[in-house]
Amino acid sequence: MIKEIHSDIGVIEVWLSKNESSDSAVQDQLRQIYVDGKSMGYKVAVFLSGEENLCQMTSALLCYNRRRIAEIETEKEKSKAVQ
Repeated sequence: MIKEIHSDIGVIEVWLSKNESSDSAVQDQLRQIYVDGKSMGYKVAVFLSGEENLCQMTSALLCYNRRRIAEIETEKEKSKAVQ
């Protein structure tokens, strides 16, 4: 488990691996983090790892975003040319 506290925005980030997410000891620690976070007025954000390859999925997402931005820019240029 990785825990990061962002006091500037009042957030506690908790990162769990797939194995940790089903571990009862880790779940007990997580419950305590929720209690502590609430008493401090913080929000707790829990991130669970998935089963896909992180590098491949991130690369695919970045490629999609670049392609989508290019499409949007092309559409804007076309609408300017029509006007």
